Amino acid sequence: MGSEPPGDGPRLTTERLELLPLSEGDAAELRALFNREEVRRFLWDGRTLSNAQVTGLLARNEALFENEGVGLWGIRVLGGGPDLKGFAGLWYFHDPPELELLYGLVGEVWGLGLATEAATAVAWYAIERRGHTRIVASADAPNVASHRVMERLGMTFVRRALDEGLDTVWYARDVAGAPPEWPPPAVSIGESAS
Repeated sequence: MGSEPPGDGPRLTTERLELLPLSEGDAAELRALFNREEVRRFLWDGRTLSNAQVTGLLARNEALFENEGVGLWGIRVLGGGPDLKGFAGLWYFHDPPELELLYGLVGEVWGLGLATEAATAVAWYAIERRGHTRIVASADAPNVASHRVMERLGMTFVRRALDEGLDTVWYARDVAGAPPEWPPPAVSIGESAS
């Protein structure tokens, strides 16, 4: 974990994961994660990120937590050591900007259901604690694994279109007036150490 205290936001804990708000102290580890080929392939369309880009993203993340109570959390596997294994959260994308569910993991933990567990925790937090009534996510059309995660969260296909030249699909789930049908993954919410 980074040397700086985590960002101002809640710690989410599930059966297998700890999610802590990402902060500037996570910059080196997050940059290494973002620049892994299997992560940047769809997330950054193959581009690598500089230190300055990651630092800017983390500053925006801390402001998003401060202003809206959501942002990006770093994912660590409970009992699996201190290494960052991924991220999940809500982030603004597209034009006009829309707050969307986002997640990504390093390849060695793919296929274990961790993306679904983390995304469910974030969606549950957004609905139950922040009052969101709609969860939206998009992914590159070839990123079939992300489509499956969205479907496991009860999201349904909305549309497919070119977005900034990329073949993109959108999924959404409206939850206004009704609790989510998926069971929350035994999410525990605590305050981040600051």
